[in-house]
Amino acid sequence: MKRAIAGVDIPDGVMAQAATDLMRTTESELLFHHALRAFLFGALTGYREKLAFDTELLYVGAMFHNAGLNVKYQGSPYRFEVDGANAAREFMKQYAVADERINEVWTAIALHTTPGIPEYMSPLVATISAGVQMDVRGARYEDFTAQQRDEIVQAYPRESGFKKKLIEAYARGMEHRPVTTFGTVNADVLDRWDPNYRRLNFCGLVLGCDWPN
Repeated sequence: MKRAIAGVDIPDGVMAQAATDLMRTTESELLFHHALRAFLFGALTGYREKLAFDTELLYVGAMFHNAGLNVKYQGSPYRFEVDGANAAREFMKQYAVADERINEVWTAIALHTTPGIPEYMSPLVATISAGVQMDVRGARYEDFTAQQRDEIVQAYPRESGFKKKLIEAYARGMEHRPVTTFGTVNADVLDRWDPNYRRLNFCGLVLGCDWPN
């Protein structure tokens, strides 16, 4: 793995290397490369906005942000973001990371698909979300130079058909737990993927609940 890409040094400490090795063997290449690009775009966002953040924790958070899509969670009743956050927490406990920092990474992963909130939280939470959103839907695409984008994609390619393949990866990681998509962008994924999926509607829940009025 390259040591520096687009001006960002790839963390190579013991914990970062362990996270890399774990994700390389448990995630598809598509999701692994996505995680690396998300780290790089997140770090560049932090540098551009002059935010103070721990690069290794950003790296670990990016590595684990889609861990909850893994087949091992096919029986999970939780949101995939929560499964990924829990996995990161258990992983970091092995490396004597302070509880405060572990909780921050947990929060960053849990909220990475929730728009409109992470950017007002800590730099770590904000940068993980920013990196993921840039790679997934091109959020603030023009804030990155063409050279930065090209260098990152050259190092960790967006394979042919990446957009549709990513949606499929999300759908397959959530199709067994459709209720967890209520109120999230994940409902959009199953709505597009599964013709039998029916969204829960907030207004319907309010009007149809047991309260008499």
